[in-house]
Amino acid sequence: MRVFQIEGDWGFDSLKLTHRPEPKPGRGEVLISMSKASLNARDLIVPLRGYGRATGELPLIPVSDGVGEVIEIGEGVSRVKAGDRVCPTYFQNWTSGDPSPERFSSALGGPLDGVMADLVCLSEEGVVRVPDYLSDVEAATLPCAALTAWSAISTHNRTRAGDRILIQGTGAVALFALVFAKIHGAHVTVISSSEEKLDKVRAMGADATINYCKTEDWARASRPITEDRGGYDNIIELGGEMTLPLSLRAIRPGGTISVIGVLSGLNLNASLGPIVTRQVRLQGVTVGHRDGFEAMLVAMAQHEVRPVLGRSFVFEDLKAALDHLRAGGHFGKTLIEF
Repeated sequence: MRVFQIEGDWGFDSLKLTHRPEPKPGRGEVLISMSKASLNARDLIVPLRGYGRATGELPLIPVSDGVGEVIEIGEGVSRVKAGDRVCPTYFQNWTSGDPSPERFSSALGGPLDGVMADLVCLSEEGVVRVPDYLSDVEAATLPCAALTAWSAISTHNRTRAGDRILIQGTGAVALFALVFAKIHGAHVTVISSSEEKLDKVRAMGADATINYCKTEDWARASRPITEDRGGYDNIIELGGEMTLPLSLRAIRPGGTISVIGVLSGLNLNASLGPIVTRQVRLQGVTVGHRDGFEAMLVAMAQHEVRPVLGRSFVFEDLKAALDHLRAGGHFGKTLIEF
């Protein structure tokens, strides 16, 4: 079968299209014929061994997100059957409950082999069935970015109707967070540097938008939006080092800053005073568990939520797809067609 794998040494030049023997499912396992995949920011980090030893060992098949059809099941499998469409879960060993080192060490696409293979063999506990209304290409976008947004909006924060939420940017997590916040009845502000993208998120339901290139102090600019409660209930923090100080000024007393991304830097360069005196909660969000994934799919089906799709590439053009993702400027998920 065809696979893309990082072999020999780390780096994008070591990402090779090659072949491996076809796997066979053992007890409790399912064999999936993959049809579509989608890319995340981490797929630019893994080939460079950007997570250190936690990235895994070579050779390594990259990419965590995809969808396929179960074509064979091993002995004792009961959660799915042959013919089911399924998405692999991002963390293969995290079905529910709190995270742990063991659960966090089970991510597909590093350290475990990912989905850039014609056939993938996984535990039945590490897959979820896809709702019928979603196409394969739509379902392929869900395991990482969508679940991260759902965890920030629903699992960790319990968003309620009327909550004020601010979302940084218009990347995949941000777009899913916008949709999930709206189905919870929240008022949503989106900040971006692109007027074109702000037009698009307003069409998706954003209640307020701020161009942070034109208005650098977006914390001050957003005060009229939240003056009735003294700040946002939840801020989807995707910027990191440069944006966290502004988020601390914009969050309400007792509010939550959902820390997901570090696009502007890794270091914490903010005063602890507002965190303590205003009882602000900094909640790290790293994707989520299988139970959260399945709860998200129920909500998506009820509201017929459809992901925002970007450009598609064929399987053999994985490197070109990664280059497209790296260049930025895209709107919606970058896709791989098997």
